[in-house]
Amino acid sequence: MKERVVVILGPTATGKSHCAIEVAKRLQGEIISGDSMLFYRGMDIGTAKPTPEELASVPHHLVNIIEPEASFSVVDFKQRAEQLISEINQRGRLPILAGGTGLYIKALLEDYAFSSVEEDSELRQRLERLAQEKGNEALHAYLAQLDLAAAERLHMNNTRRVIRAIETALQGEEVPQYGAEEMPYEACVFGLNMERSLLYDRINRRVDAMLEQGLVEEVRRLLEQGVPPECQSMQSIGYRQMVWYLREGMPYELAVDKLKQATRNFAKRQITWYKKMPYIHWFDLPAEPNFEIVVNHMVANIVEKFKLV
Repeated sequence: MKERVVVILGPTATGKSHCAIEVAKRLQGEIISGDSMLFYRGMDIGTAKPTPEELASVPHHLVNIIEPEASFSVVDFKQRAEQLISEINQRGRLPILAGGTGLYIKALLEDYAFSSVEEDSELRQRLERLAQEKGNEALHAYLAQLDLAAAERLHMNNTRRVIRAIETALQGEEVPQYGAEEMPYEACVFGLNMERSLLYDRINRRVDAMLEQGLVEEVRRLLEQGVPPECQSMQSIGYRQMVWYLREGMPYELAVDKLKQATRNFAKRQITWYKKMPYIHWFDLPAEPNFEIVVNHMVANIVEKFKLV
């Protein structure tokens, strides 16, 4: 019998964490973070990490597990998440994967195999095959997961340069091959989305809230603690733009504009990635969502699919 898992995904700022917590409370669930930025300790505001009270309200996993200087790959995530899903199922509880890192979630749900590539030619052939079979946008989305700055510089149709950037980012490390024909889990996969202009407005307001909460001070503290500005975590959206402001002399207003634009672009890429996952049950949200209604629908679907009492 396949192990059960619930997944709540969607572009940034759509309320995934809130819904996951509410579903977990009702169905004896435990949350596994599927957001690559929540892994890092001390990076709270720029990652929109759940509050300490929210983290304490239900069990959370893969949150605050590594230092900002550390690296964490899709391979690390898949191994940890698979183990957690098994352990949570064995406890008779419901694992709920919440987050927006599309490659991580897709690799888990579709059981991507990974192998270490010794030669660039072999890697290049695999990436060219990925572009042919899944489209240039899938190749570009993969680059965005590895090196967001490079993805923002390169157009998705410039396949040659996208592949070169992926080769540089991977540096001979693991690359995904194709997933299993059958999903390894009995899964309920929910997606939260809203009309593009509404989502972008919500993103802009969320960035403003992060700045009010002290994003600049958070980045300044990390730099003062000696976290290298070029490390993986500090190159992510929010942190990178504040480094430009604090260390490279970019005007504050311009850095904020670039942060908002990068977040909107990221949301657009997330949606493109999710379109490759036809098993998602989507909820189209209004400008001011009633999350209680959304959670009620999720719970009803889960109870019916998993035949929960």
